[in-house]
Amino acid sequence: MVDAPAQQKTGAEEVFWDLSVYYDNPDDPRIDEDLTQAEAAVQQFVADYRGKVATLEAEEIGEAYYRLEALYDDFGKVMNFAQLNFSVYSNDPQWGAFIQKVMERSSALQQELVFFNLELNDIDDDRINELLADPVLRDYAYHIEVERLSKPYQLSEAEEKILIEKSLTGNGAWNRFFNQLMGSMTAKWDDDELPFTQVLSKISGNPDRDERKQAADAITDTLHSKSMELTYVFNVLAADKASSDRLRGYPTWIKSRNLSNKASDETVEALIEAVTSNYSLVAEHYTTKKALLGYDELFEYDRYAPLDLKESDTFYSWDDAKRIVLDAYTSFEPRMGEIAQRFFDENWIHAPVIQGKRGGAYASYGTKATHPWIFLNFTGTASDVTTLAHEMGHGLHMFLAAEKQTLFSMYTPLTTAETASVFGEMIVFQDLMQKETDKEVQLAMLAEKIDGTFATVFRQISLNRFEHAMHTERREKGELSTERFNEIWMQTQNDMFQGSVTMRDEYAQWWSYIPHFLGSPGYVYAYSFGELLVLALYNLYEETGADFIPKYVELLASGDSDYPEKLLAKVGVDLNDPQFWNNGIALIRKLVEQEKQLAQELYPDKF
Repeated sequence: MVDAPAQQKTGAEEVFWDLSVYYDNPDDPRIDEDLTQAEAAVQQFVADYRGKVATLEAEEIGEAYYRLEALYDDFGKVMNFAQLNFSVYSNDPQWGAFIQKVMERSSALQQELVFFNLELNDIDDDRINELLADPVLRDYAYHIEVERLSKPYQLSEAEEKILIEKSLTGNGAWNRFFNQLMGSMTAKWDDDELPFTQVLSKISGNPDRDERKQAADAITDTLHSKSMELTYVFNVLAADKASSDRLRGYPTWIKSRNLSNKASDETVEALIEAVTSNYSLVAEHYTTKKALLGYDELFEYDRYAPLDLKESDTFYSWDDAKRIVLDAYTSFEPRMGEIAQRFFDENWIHAPVIQGKRGGAYASYGTKATHPWIFLNFTGTASDVTTLAHEMGHGLHMFLAAEKQTLFSMYTPLTTAETASVFGEMIVFQDLMQKETDKEVQLAMLAEKIDGTFATVFRQISLNRFEHAMHTERREKGELSTERFNEIWMQTQNDMFQGSVTMRDEYAQWWSYIPHFLGSPGYVYAYSFGELLVLALYNLYEETGADFIPKYVELLASGDSDYPEKLLAKVGVDLNDPQFWNNGIALIRKLVEQEKQLAQELYPDKF
């Protein structure tokens, strides 16, 4: 680790994933061959099962699922190839045309297969319970049971097909436009125009306050220049969701997300209440941070400023980040370290910032026949190291689940999807803290960790509150203006900070670049759910030591094979305990208290 001069290369510039495990390029003739083969398999499946599902025995239903697995995984090769490449080349017309082609053919396949779940859900409860009791359906019983929870909200086959067909030119098209728009956006930096994501990264972890403000203002200017387009996209997709929810009969905007997360409405409301009722912790932390930074006023662009103590201007090369993450995972559980090593050695990661590449980071399951992938925009900041640890956790979770589960039980719901990712962040943090002996550096690390925890727990719930207000008002009053979006955003952000951070007017439109609001409505509370869950899990790990590790690995390998509360009960977590969320908050409070005590010990004159 060294101090970073301007524009220093990270070593991630050439870290590209190798997608040749799928195809060579969008013109590869094998793509059309595989699509044609998949379409033929779908037609045969329809011929064999349409109108007959209610008469099938357990073994025949199991055979149908086995065929669906093979079909989805084969088609998944093409879809994954298209999606991964489009993330990197979102402004390239060739890849835009290619993903549209794949989405259209995928839509046609989905329409053909929609009958299967509808007919399965039409089987009466007594008969389905008899079928699910048969051991031959052991690997699919939970999936079938969960699918039946959506029975009250399913439409006729004709209506379901129409919704799938129209999604191509509806929400799917608008989400694609948003991603392409964001991928093409730049922000002014000195005399240059840099990728939007690159300028955004100059706010987090940057010790130079003038640069942070410059970056924040540049981001604001860019968002303002696209306010018409972004406001319209948000309105259209909010209206589209309202229409779909009304047609299906969902009573609230969040109901469909809760169902897909296998989380009850009551559990989600308890989570939101526990977090919002403890917003005072946010104010306490940022009041302490303001004193440590020596500022009279802490602005929104100062939230993720490193403490100017020791080594605050640390730059992490790609090799630094790789070593830190591998060391932490290997120390925790050697096989997890071995799997993580494969992501680097076998080119399963795309890391550089390039023009046209979408922002953010994610992990993708890939297919059962291949492996997961990690997508990053690595710029050398401490938060980028944390992001690598986070996404590697997702990758390990996906890898372990794919090893043990069927295609229908490997994709975890959002509420538990963050389990390994946030746990991975915690492993890296604790590993670094244990190796650090200087209390000033420890304090800086602790403050950064709290910043990250707050971003995951409190900020995500504040985003949920923004979503709730946005969707509610869109349904009750109609289209929202940019100014009204801004008002809702500033209100929900100020509610969280309680005066500890000054939110300038320039921050008002920062809602408009967050993709989760559009691509996955209701998604964001899962981050808070996952963080508090992991705090409980990590507390168990510290209490029980090595005995916890095999249970934890088994939890990851369980994927989506049972209800979250049943899987978590095996490692000692009771999601039905009303105090569960408050227990997680209590652990955060300990971090805040530890930070304040250490700050007062080192800098009594500041308090």
